Amino acid sequence: MVRFKNRYVLCQVVAEEPRGRSCIEERAVGSAVKDAIARAYGDYGLACCSGAGPAVKYLNAYTGTVLLRCRKDFYRLLCSALPLVRQLESRGLRCPCFLSTLHVGGTIRSCQKFLIQYNRRQLLTLLQNCTNEEERQRIRQSVLSCSLTEEQSHSGEEEEEEDEDDGTETD
Repeated sequence: MVRFKNRYVLCQVVAEEPRGRSCIEERAVGSAVKDAIARAYGDYGLACCSGAGPAVKYLNAYTGTVLLRCRKDFYRLLCSALPLVRQLESRGLRCPCFLSTLHVGGTIRSCQKFLIQYNRRQLLTLLQNCTNEEERQRIRQSVLSCSLTEEQSHSGEEEEEEDEDDGTETD
């Protein structure tokens, strides 16, 4: 049996309006990408997309992150057609936007690792561009509220208490 090799293209949807991300759906992104390939490459592009063509594997409408899967042979075709996506249409709404390619990887895991590093760099840039301490504190609080550092510190305290109990029993 032959295994098909895939490439995963990590993209970011850049919308003109922040509210424009509400119309982002997997179906809308998939059809926009296939339309762009058809415009760029015609019947050849459509044939490459048929069957196991580009598929949306992950979509986060809040951050605008999209992970597209395509066959290894045709990932360059996909990447070259992505700039032709100018709008997403879903539920009768048209959202003017474009897709910015961030990374091309061989596995979903490699794309996840890249996305973590990319978000860290973006956060550092955001913190460096703060004009006052109040903005920095708000950014730090928002990051801490969505991280697991508090839960880890609580579990670390419980382990220390258990160690102290064990030490008193042996004395």
